[in-house]
Amino acid sequence: MEKIRKTLADSKAARWTALGVVAFTMLCGYYLTDVMAPLKTMLEQQLSWTSSEYGKFTGAYGWFNVFLLMLIIGGIILDKKGVRFTGKMATVLMVVGTGIKFWALSTHSLDGQIILGMKLQVWVAGIGYAVFGVGVETAGITVSKIIVKWFKGKELALAMGLEMATARLGTMLALQTSAPLAKAMGHVSMPVLLAMILLCIGMIAFFIYCGMDKKLDNSIAESKDMQQEEEESFKLSDIGFILKNKGWWYIAILCVLFYSAVFPFLKYATDLMVNKFGMDPTTAGFIPSLLPLGTMILTPTFGNLYDRKGKGASIMILGALLIIFVHTMFSVPVLDKPWMAVILIIVLGIGFSLVPSAMWPSVPKIIPEKQLGTAYALIFWVQNWGLMGVPMLIGWVLDKYCITGSHMIDGINVPSYNYKIPMIIFAAFGITALLFAFLLKAEDRKKGYGLEMPNIVK
Repeated sequence: MEKIRKTLADSKAARWTALGVVAFTMLCGYYLTDVMAPLKTMLEQQLSWTSSEYGKFTGAYGWFNVFLLMLIIGGIILDKKGVRFTGKMATVLMVVGTGIKFWALSTHSLDGQIILGMKLQVWVAGIGYAVFGVGVETAGITVSKIIVKWFKGKELALAMGLEMATARLGTMLALQTSAPLAKAMGHVSMPVLLAMILLCIGMIAFFIYCGMDKKLDNSIAESKDMQQEEEESFKLSDIGFILKNKGWWYIAILCVLFYSAVFPFLKYATDLMVNKFGMDPTTAGFIPSLLPLGTMILTPTFGNLYDRKGKGASIMILGALLIIFVHTMFSVPVLDKPWMAVILIIVLGIGFSLVPSAMWPSVPKIIPEKQLGTAYALIFWVQNWGLMGVPMLIGWVLDKYCITGSHMIDGINVPSYNYKIPMIIFAAFGITALLFAFLLKAEDRKKGYGLEMPNIVK
């Protein structure tokens, strides 16, 4: 039976096929995650949204994950019920949330209605985005555990890097196609409809993966390792074990700071290109799309480096330094040429590749596998505070301190913004992330987690 287990677990064809299927599901999820990022100006034109309303809508992604603890609950379900049940649930939630969001943006039944000082349309679209956020974040931790399941002791960081690269392809496609599609189809909701169709395909893809996962479990069901894992299944008390781990906290805080300096920036990057660099709103998303394009190549490259050479904590330090440099340069008023924006986005893409390629594969070195789903869920929960709060903060700062006038786009008057203060805020996140990267490296030296050691066991 041990031979059967090894034959399946060590089969390159099996594990890379499994990775390809679940990575495609995440590609579809990330397309919807960023599909609204190039549409801020169109939302102001067609639906009369303000920057604050756009920021609240974007921050809605984390409403349920943060305040209802849905992401933590998802992690516990993952460790209790396994990847198949949890992944199916997550993909269904992604589709349902996107359907609510599309309806809110496309219907006229919500026009003119205000609740708690904000358009009802924004609230309903936000609820849909929040439901989707529960689904896509739960899918993210599920896929992370799936990769560990197939690749632990093998090309773990490379596999995680390739999955992230595929997800970034979804981001790139969203940034490039969203505004042209909305303009061609005549309404800002049309890219969301396309995203919903893609998510239905991604859900089917995950259901196909579940057949592969069941075969894997069946092939190792009688092995000693599997019996031991069943005897040592996850308990709620294990949450306390995770929260007492200082290394876990450093990774979690590094995660929220790093992602707060990148993902919310992408939500406003297209508008930055319009206001600072004079780009046309329809094509302004092409420059920010260079960031995920670069990560598609570099994240697996750096992951492969980590697998073979180690230096995980050092890689995170370098990535944080690049984040600080880019946002500081974006805050300088005289650097306003489009070619400068291209260079800075490329450098940001390198930093964006460095940190995740080392951060996510480092978690299994700190946390036992039976607690891994919950450990990832808790990290994602901390991260969601940033993904929820930072877009709201930036939207409020833009409306409060950064309006410099107005300009005409397609015959409609929209505000003009100076993005200096938001860029300084993003740079501050990078500086704090750098501090915690050094703390993580020191903790690794103290506890011997092996973050500077290769992942591949020879």
